[in-house]
Amino acid sequence: MTILEGIDSPADLRNLNSEEMQQLAAEIREYMLEVVSENGGHLAPNLGVVELTIALHTAFNTPQDKIVWDVGHQCYTHKILTGRREQFKTLRQTGGISGFPKREESEYDVFNTGHSSTSVSVAFALAKARDLMRQKHEVIAVVGDGALTGGMAFEALNHAGDSKTKLIVILNDNKMSIASNVGALSKYLMFLRTNPRYGARKKFIDSFLRSIPGFGPALARSVIRLKDSLKKYFLVQGMLFEDFGFTYLGPVNGHDIRALTEIFQRAKNLQGPVLIHVLTKKGMGYEYAQKQPEKFHGIGAFDLDSGIAKQNGKNPSYTKVFSDTLLRLGTQDDKIVAITASMPEGTGMQPFSEHFPKRAFDVGIAEGHATTFAAGLASVGFKPIFVVYSTFLQRAYDQILHDVCQQNLPVVFAVDRAGLVGADGCTHQGTYDLSFARTIPGLTVMAPKDENELQHMLYSAVSYQRPALVRYPRGCGQGIPLDTEFKNLPYGKAEVLRDPDHCQLTIFACGTMVYTALAAAQILHDHGIEAQVVNARFVAPIDRDQLLQSFTTTGHIVTVEENEIAGGFGEGCAAILAETGQKEIQIEIAALPATYFSHAEREATLTQYGLDSDGLVQRVLKRWFS
Repeated sequence: MTILEGIDSPADLRNLNSEEMQQLAAEIREYMLEVVSENGGHLAPNLGVVELTIALHTAFNTPQDKIVWDVGHQCYTHKILTGRREQFKTLRQTGGISGFPKREESEYDVFNTGHSSTSVSVAFALAKARDLMRQKHEVIAVVGDGALTGGMAFEALNHAGDSKTKLIVILNDNKMSIASNVGALSKYLMFLRTNPRYGARKKFIDSFLRSIPGFGPALARSVIRLKDSLKKYFLVQGMLFEDFGFTYLGPVNGHDIRALTEIFQRAKNLQGPVLIHVLTKKGMGYEYAQKQPEKFHGIGAFDLDSGIAKQNGKNPSYTKVFSDTLLRLGTQDDKIVAITASMPEGTGMQPFSEHFPKRAFDVGIAEGHATTFAAGLASVGFKPIFVVYSTFLQRAYDQILHDVCQQNLPVVFAVDRAGLVGADGCTHQGTYDLSFARTIPGLTVMAPKDENELQHMLYSAVSYQRPALVRYPRGCGQGIPLDTEFKNLPYGKAEVLRDPDHCQLTIFACGTMVYTALAAAQILHDHGIEAQVVNARFVAPIDRDQLLQSFTTTGHIVTVEENEIAGGFGEGCAAILAETGQKEIQIEIAALPATYFSHAEREATLTQYGLDSDGLVQRVLKRWFS
């Protein structure tokens, strides 16, 4: 029996010696690689925290002590050690366990996470609640993988440090940037630069070194480099957190279980907030992930021996088409700039960044800042394209409304992974963007029916010179050949794709649902029912003229979208029909329910809610032709 097979709960860890713990770490990595290579998942961040997680559950009395994982995509070892060893084989599968912490799964998962920079806020709240209830247990926040580039983390550190409440924050530093020079960090460094005594001494030393004959200038440059390195190491990584009110411990080797356990035990005996600086290696233990941690951050199924991803389809992905289009647009127009929130590869922005490094901006995990930064660029004549996953754009709603749309600034939002995203699950579904985007006056919202229309839509969005959002799905395209020249789509106009004689209904389809609508129309034809099919193209503004014309012609409207029903495209069409004073509005809205969707295959979820071609046909037959 392996050591891992004998671990049914964290309590079992405390019976292991150092050698056995190292062996356990190796077994967990092997098991993790086996499962993720088949199921896909967040591999590199999880490989990097194996020893850290073992040490946490050894030193702390979980689940009485509470561990809050930031983002949550580094919780695989945590799940394996907390009674879900066998269930781990079902990772990200329909009916299986989630790739993120889920309170519904286990008492060890104290808070559901999936977006970055939230853990300190949650952990501080749990610590305050503990004190209010006069309980005695530890609360630990594990922050890492760039989470400190999010301003919310610094807001929480500021609050927690000022309170003197007992809280342990573990900074998992895997050589990613800790934070941008904003907020408290910027203020701290600004104090050093502007302090008169500091500035005078700096000037005196620099002048003295440069006055030395022969090698003075070179010596001055060397001292400046050394000074900057020491300032970054001692001031930013240590004293910055002390100034926030935390006791700083570290740095400590994040792959040394004994050292980690000892420092955690020490932290338990300290009063007030403590920050422990842990150094880890992303992708630890798997050569390909160590060499390419960004590629293996989140990955689909892959060959374990070669590290090569298994192909899910022959057609180019929507992300690839966007990437190529962005590069072409940037080549044609030097006013185009591109912005990402810490995801240059995942969003397809990397080629643009390599060709136009001065016009590409990675702002870190800071979607609100990215949006207002784009607005600022647009206000002086640039044409910013902010490429972001749908689920993360939710974090910038206020900035879209206030900073972009109220000023009618021509920012283009390229929204990847819109609609259902499958295995990534509840926190990453892109099923709400049409609803929240439609509420913002002045924002043009579009959805392409295929990859060819995507490139034309992006080109058009830039040319409209107004706030615009283009949403497109995860995964491969339809296999449609790409036009060699861009086309400017008529603003706000839908496209009639199927218009037989004597139509009895119209299917108004949005984005990914257009080809589903065409397939449903063919099935209805086989039933002797003719359907007009319209590619909406625009969700805001909806093509009122085409909608009313179709309603007048066929008398029955079906809308279909891969978005929740509340506030979506279908409700927008129904509102237009109601405004025109129609006595009897014959409309069927086919959309996802207003709920949260767990991890499952996209096609299975669409079928479950009647959003495949057969489901649409059944809706039509039941509503009007039964």
